[in-house]
Amino acid sequence: MGVSNGSSQAGRLNQIAELVLRNASVSIQELVDMFQVSKMTIHRDLDELEQQGILRKVRGGATAQPTYLFESHLNYRINSAKREKEAIAAAAFAHVEPGEAVMLDDSTTILALAKKLVDISHLTVITNFFTTVEVLRSCRQINLISLGGDYLFRYNAVVGDLCEQMINSLRVNTLFMSTSAVSDGYVFHQEEVIVRVKRAMIKSASRRILLLDHGKLGKQALREIAPITDFDLVIVDSGADPAHIAAIREHDVPVEIAPLNP
Repeated sequence: MGVSNGSSQAGRLNQIAELVLRNASVSIQELVDMFQVSKMTIHRDLDELEQQGILRKVRGGATAQPTYLFESHLNYRINSAKREKEAIAAAAFAHVEPGEAVMLDDSTTILALAKKLVDISHLTVITNFFTTVEVLRSCRQINLISLGGDYLFRYNAVVGDLCEQMINSLRVNTLFMSTSAVSDGYVFHQEEVIVRVKRAMIKSASRRILLLDHGKLGKQALREIAPITDFDLVIVDSGADPAHIAAIREHDVPVEIAPLNP
């Protein structure tokens, strides 16, 4: 990636964001050397990008990776664990039937499933995720319902009281959901507004299927969403640690393992 001489803050911010989202992390010294500006300037740039929710400042640099307190930026999540998400989505697709009403959350794992739903007719899809709306909006055989609420830029999704009220007024056959972390028999996420929407979705569905790439297993985040027993099925990729799979099954929750393509 080419870099500017540091004279344009807007251009520098875009390049720093691109670099962190592509490489997951970067050090302050690397940025100083790359842009030939002062450490104070880089600190200000990182403060601005953190305020935008693109990255998180850490000691000596910045990261796009999720933490106990913060979820990653959408662009980073879309480009991470692609092979795992594709395998999980292929397995989940077998659990969708024509004529059903399904609810999809704002996760990028579920986005991989949404891209496959274009092949199913007479399906009602309900979501709060505008990226999924964009994928499905031209599929005339799908009845697409977009939830309303407060727009959350970092997620390209809606949340809040209005969104929850709309969810509470609906009853769907199946919820497909993902999240940031699962451990000790519970499902977690970092942000309260997202937790509240996910809880409402769980209550609205007759069947709940949780899709998880193996990097989320054995992890925790700040806020508990629900016990794993609220789900009828968990689908993970074959890269998952057998001990983590066994821990879920100990709660009498079925686990389906999606094989990873070579």
